[in-house]
Amino acid sequence: MQLLDDVLNGQLARLQLPYFAQHYAELTAQAARDAWPPLRLLEQLVAGEVARRDEALIARRIQAARLPGIKTLDTFDWRWPKKINRAQVTHLFRLGFLPEHGNVILLGSVGVGKTHLAIALAYAACQQGKTALFTSAVDIVNALAAAQATGGIKREMARLLKPEILVIDELGYLPIDKFGADGLFQVISQRYERGSTVITTNRAFKQWPEIFNNDSTLTSALLDRLLHHAESVVIEGKSYRMREIANE
Repeated sequence: MQLLDDVLNGQLARLQLPYFAQHYAELTAQAARDAWPPLRLLEQLVAGEVARRDEALIARRIQAARLPGIKTLDTFDWRWPKKINRAQVTHLFRLGFLPEHGNVILLGSVGVGKTHLAIALAYAACQQGKTALFTSAVDIVNALAAAQATGGIKREMARLLKPEILVIDELGYLPIDKFGADGLFQVISQRYERGSTVITTNRAFKQWPEIFNNDSTLTSALLDRLLHHAESVVIEGKSYRMREIANE
């Protein structure tokens, strides 16, 4: 009997069916006790293997997304922002904007929860079988500059264009030179109607030329593409992190 188990486990390992290997003994015993038909036993084993693979795929997507942590809509503190459209945000988490390649812009001052919601959107997308990538505006500029220096600019652009949802965090927090402005323009404009982009920013749209090296023509063209299929969420209030510091 042990030899038979060893042979079966070896075959299941070759077929990459770990759920079968871990659970066939207990499920077979339960099937015998409860007089299951053979098809039900097979269904239980297959369902378990499918669930295991789905969980593994989700875990790989989350890892590939490079999220700085796990955030969800359930853990968002709705009591803190002075102003936020809860119904609008809740609707966004149905992810209806993804099939339409729509964009989301989260506007507000520092510490009001923009990044929390952006991470949560990317995390929710991963759980729904979508690919995602989280990065900051400055990291994009630095990555493009490094790629240009090594001749890998096409590869880096492909990495930024590939995900179904790209989160660009902290746009406008630090000044960007002409190369950075041109690079961000290329990323956002080339994702137009190809993928969804989520942006967090502390700057109103009228201030965006200041972000993009005071190039009003480039900024106008970028906003035209970005806002064509977009939801803008305005969040007002004081910094949540400053509240935590004050309470220490």
